Formats: sequence, structure tokens, C-alpha cells
Amino acid sequence: MERWAWRALPWLVAGACGLAVLGYCLYFDHRRRSAPDFKRRLREKRRKECEKAKKRDAELCEMKDTAKLQEFFLEEIQLGQEWLARGEHNKSIEHLANAIAVCTHPNQLMHVLKHTLPPHIFEMLLHNIPYAVQRLETALSDQDPTVE
Repeated sequence: MERWAWRALPWLVAGACGLAVLGYCLYFDHRRRSAPDFKRRLREKRRKECEKAKKRDAELCEMKDTAKLQEFFLEEIQLGQEWLARGEHNKSIEHLANAIAVCTHPNQLMHVLKHTLPPHIFEMLLHNIPYAVQRLETALSDQDPTVE
């Protein structure tokens, strides 16, 4: 075998392995999507996520008590860290933004997060904070009977 063939052999093997992995992924994705209960399970999953979001909004409405507010804050920070550790950046940012929205000293928390989060995630968090504050205000105003 010539010298150039020996250099090309690892690249050819890597390419063949890459194609095999891609084919494997495509096959099982097609098999998953063509399953008879795929759409039902997908709807159930989305319904459960919607219920969780409604439950979160209901928890936001109960923020009149300081102890509940602190508990919610700590829970949101913990959930944000857990989702970040799992690599789910969007869910992590949603929880961290909720924590910032209810925090009594948001500037201090932002300073800590700026130094602990990767820059691109911190930027995404900055963009999400106004939406979290708006959700909090909407949830509180919907449940406040004194506002007329």
C-alpha cells in the first residue's frame, strides 16, 4: 500500500463510523415518529408541561407571604442550577429569571450570576428577565382582589 493510502485510512474509517451513527439516528427517529402512540404521548407530554406552567403561575399568586416568597426564591435558584447542570439552558434561564423577579436585592444576585454563569447564558438571562417580571406582575394582579 502506498504512503498516502495509510494517511487516508483513518479518515475513511472515521467517515464510515460517522455515516453509521447518522444512519442509526435517522432510523430510530423514523421508528419513534411512526409509532402508533407517538402523537398521543407527545400531546400528553405537552399537556403536563402546560399544567406545570399553570401550577408555577398559581405559586406566583401565593407570594403575599414573605416565607413563601423566600421558599419560592430558593426553589427557583435550585431548579435553575439543576437544569443548568443537565444542559437545559432555556429551562435554567426561566427559573433563574423567576428568582430574579422575586428577589429583594436583584442587583447583588445579578452580580453573582454574571461571574458564575457562562457569558452567552448570562446574556440570554438578561433578555428573559423582563418577561419573568411581566409574568409575575400579571399573576399577582390577576389574583389581587383589592385592585379594581
